[in-house]
Amino acid sequence: QVQLVESGGRLVQAGDSLRLSCAASGGTFSNYAMGWFRQAPGKEREFVAVISQSSDDTPYADSVKGRFTISRDNAKKTLYLQMNSLRPEDTAVYYCAAKLLLATSLAKRYTEWGQGTQVTVSS
Repeated sequence: QVQLVESGGRLVQAGDSLRLSCAASGGTFSNYAMGWFRQAPGKEREFVAVISQSSDDTPYADSVKGRFTISRDNAKKTLYLQMNSLRPEDTAVYYCAAKLLLATSLAKRYTEWGQGTQVTVSS
């Protein structure tokens, strides 16, 4: 069972870039498909991007495609989300999540979650 801790969220201006990190411990990180999800106030948690164990499959939500990049370093047991050209509508709490077997955009399939990190984008 893996434990996850996100970091890197903060207040930025529209157009800025930000990199989130998710450090894993207590499990075999390379066995897990990983995902980033976000939840804005008053909205449901939504899929942002996921990555397979070997990084060969990285689907993105349409809203972030071309602006965000998900990556992982299995040796460092860390998941990343590089966010460029940030928009006010990207404001949310960002969560990383882990699951065994196949990566999926369905949040309910993920068994391990971090506590979240706040990203706020001002206009």
